[in-house]
Amino acid sequence: MEIPRALVVDDLAGSRDWLSRALALAFPGVHVQQAATLADALMHVSPPPPLALIDLGLPDGSGVRLIEALRAQPGHTLCIVATVFDDDAHLFPALRAGADGYVLKDQSPEALADMLRGIAAGQPPLSPSIARRLLRHFQPIPAPADTEEALTARETDVLRLVAKGLTLAEVANVLELSRHTVAGYLKAIYRKLSVSTRAEAALEATRRGLVGY
Repeated sequence: MEIPRALVVDDLAGSRDWLSRALALAFPGVHVQQAATLADALMHVSPPPPLALIDLGLPDGSGVRLIEALRAQPGHTLCIVATVFDDDAHLFPALRAGADGYVLKDQSPEALADMLRGIAAGQPPLSPSIARRLLRHFQPIPAPADTEEALTARETDVLRLVAKGLTLAEVANVLELSRHTVAGYLKAIYRKLSVSTRAEAALEATRRGLVGY
């Protein structure tokens, strides 16, 4: 597959250089554009680049929003997440938004370049640990007990937004609630799902069908 142009989105200059080097190794002659924020990246959406390497933790928003914006454009951009987050709370919202791959920043530019070259052969760029996590996710799990305490409609709203990767403040803004109120709902969700972190809550919500794809 020929990639004449690519977009690298990361708030750290060192990471942008690392990703750009991997692109140059994978696709000699590629023209790489860089963006450090979500706002900067959105300026490159039209016309969309053939390939984009996207960090999720941007200073002004989530990289998931950029994936959604690129998916709304005509044509198809290969959207590949490049991040340090290997938890389900980041992985599944990115895949639901339309990410074509998910790689971790724990490898050399040469290793990432090999993954990117595999695109031409129809191989999705996935770090090994991410591939294993996906396999585990789709393995059958026991049905929840009949005595399981159901979430309220508002708790389900909070959980759905948390599973999309929104912060507590962002959830409060979307639902027009105070941050203190949202924190109370999240505490109740933890108790009902028997979890102790946001990532575990998002995973349990997805597994139990409370948050759809």
